[in-house]
Amino acid sequence: MQVTYWAEHAWLETHVEPGVTIETADGRVTAVRKGADTPPPGAVVLRGLTLPGLANAHSHAFHRALRATVQVGSGTFWTWRETMYQTAARLTPDTYFDLARAVYAEMALAGISCVGEFHYLHHAPGGARYDEPNAMGEALIAAAAEAGIRITLLDTAYLSSGFGEPPNRHQLRFSDGTADAWAERAAALKAPAHARIGAAIHSVRAVPAAELRTVADWAAERSAPLHVHLSEQTAENDACARAHGTTPARLLADHGALGPRTTAVHATHLTDEDIALLGSTRTGTCMCPTTERDLADGIGPATRLQRAGSALSLGSDSHAVIDMFEEARAMELDERLRTRARGHWTAAALLRAATADGHAALGWPDAGEIAVGSLADLVTVALDTVRTAGPLPRLGAETAVFAATAADVRHTVVGGRHVVRDGQHTSVPDVPAALAEAVAALR
Repeated sequence: MQVTYWAEHAWLETHVEPGVTIETADGRVTAVRKGADTPPPGAVVLRGLTLPGLANAHSHAFHRALRATVQVGSGTFWTWRETMYQTAARLTPDTYFDLARAVYAEMALAGISCVGEFHYLHHAPGGARYDEPNAMGEALIAAAAEAGIRITLLDTAYLSSGFGEPPNRHQLRFSDGTADAWAERAAALKAPAHARIGAAIHSVRAVPAAELRTVADWAAERSAPLHVHLSEQTAENDACARAHGTTPARLLADHGALGPRTTAVHATHLTDEDIALLGSTRTGTCMCPTTERDLADGIGPATRLQRAGSALSLGSDSHAVIDMFEEARAMELDERLRTRARGHWTAAALLRAATADGHAALGWPDAGEIAVGSLADLVTVALDTVRTAGPLPRLGAETAVFAATAADVRHTVVGGRHVVRDGQHTSVPDVPAALAEAVAALR
């Protein structure tokens, strides 16, 4: 299929160009031409600012069912986790498909063309295996297809409740028992064209040290992405020090789990040595600012990590909101609060974290740019809403990052195909209703 798009304004990695013609064929960009004041005959017109499709590098789809519910009362990450377990216990392959389809459709409406799903809900409550051992993961892959977005399923090893502790009753459905059993099940997953299969270590408290290398080697043998929750809570760091006499980052390094294909998620409470270690191994970092502030985790050392050599990506994680523009600006604004200084990242650098670097972290290095040969994934942000009207179009990147919200997304194109047109999802006609129904089914 060949489609020509004409972008009123387009962000071409470093700057905004007016009147850009983008030709696509078989899901990829075949030509990019600047200086077209009017749309070519037959072109699909994209009014506003067109960016590469956004990458949501860290998602737990079922957490979307917790939105607002967990805002009642007070507590910590650990009390929030108990509520999360209750929701997880109610999911089946069918209800998870319904929920994930609606959540991924919400992401498409927000301009997200690819999601990294950190997936550990493998089995039935109590740990019983489904007849199809990967039924839950396959439901997520199918849900992304129906919502029209790409997915990297980060199949997650989750084997213990803490250092030296077996899974608790909530976590039995997460666990395969051993890393070898996890690897055997994960190896049976198949990736259709819109999907990639990656691996994840839930955390150093959830995978015994002796089994970390099994997961890392599984990913290395397949050149697959490897993600890991790292130092999200100081309690995890303290427990790791008691169990192993070192930090979680050093423990991962000692067992071969850091490197250019690895992404550390959160990385909130790191030592100077940890930061140097992630940078020197070219391990990426996925920041999830809206979740990190929602759970009172803290502010991660993103600027220091990037200076050390760690590429930054962004995720909406628990889906307190699904808005990659909010994630991008939150990383900058959080740093301003901490340092009482402005301008730690340019708008272009923040957009790169939300596009090219996010896709690279998910195993899609050929996405995230409007360039010949790249996947034809585009998102168009309206420049005439109450949030975006006023600034000069050449400041479109700054407008998108520091003023726009997901509600300003007008079009989302994935693989050259319109998934969201004029703010409406083309295959999930009523996304709010789909979300409401899917969440209600879990109560």
